[in-house]
Amino acid sequence: MRHTYLTSAIAAMFALAACDQTAGGFGLSGASPVAPGIDAGEQSVDGLVVGHRLMAAGEYELALDSYTRAAGEQGINVDVLSAIGSANLQLGRLGQAEQILRRAVEIDETFPPAWNNLGVVLMERGEYGEASRVFRLAFALDSGQSAEIRENLRLALAKRGDPDYSAPQEDFRLVRRGPGVYQLLETPQTPE
Repeated sequence: MRHTYLTSAIAAMFALAACDQTAGGFGLSGASPVAPGIDAGEQSVDGLVVGHRLMAAGEYELALDSYTRAAGEQGINVDVLSAIGSANLQLGRLGQAEQILRRAVEIDETFPPAWNNLGVVLMERGEYGEASRVFRLAFALDSGQSAEIRENLRLALAKRGDPDYSAPQEDFRLVRRGPGVYQLLETPQTPE
């Protein structure tokens, strides 16, 4: 009985070896066990678009990776920096977000979404005076067209106008309202 199993196993090995030789290995003629490389001639997907979708899905770390790839492909520009700053803001990295967004507005002083996002960072840091100044600038550059920027300015002015505000602190959350445009919303805390 032992002899039959051994003979069957040897016959199966020879059959598999014959298949491998006739098919060229791995089932394909001339195939390699190494994964194929990247086709440099193929058009890649826009990293900003992918990043915006990931931000909308709440995948901020993946969005940051996508925006970083976009910076490598497109170069450093105001759109890329604004997006990277917003991802850092969502990840709670306020210092990095502020630094990146300040660089974005240095590159293009006329880009309202970058100013708006910088204002959101400043609000999160409790710098209401500077935040209101930044939101005013974003509002003016946008010609008052963005309801989100108007609402952010209203919140900043309300916070700045009453330094002894003693009501419960609101939490703020950033909501994406379009490509590179975010709105700061108050999330009232529920009583404990």
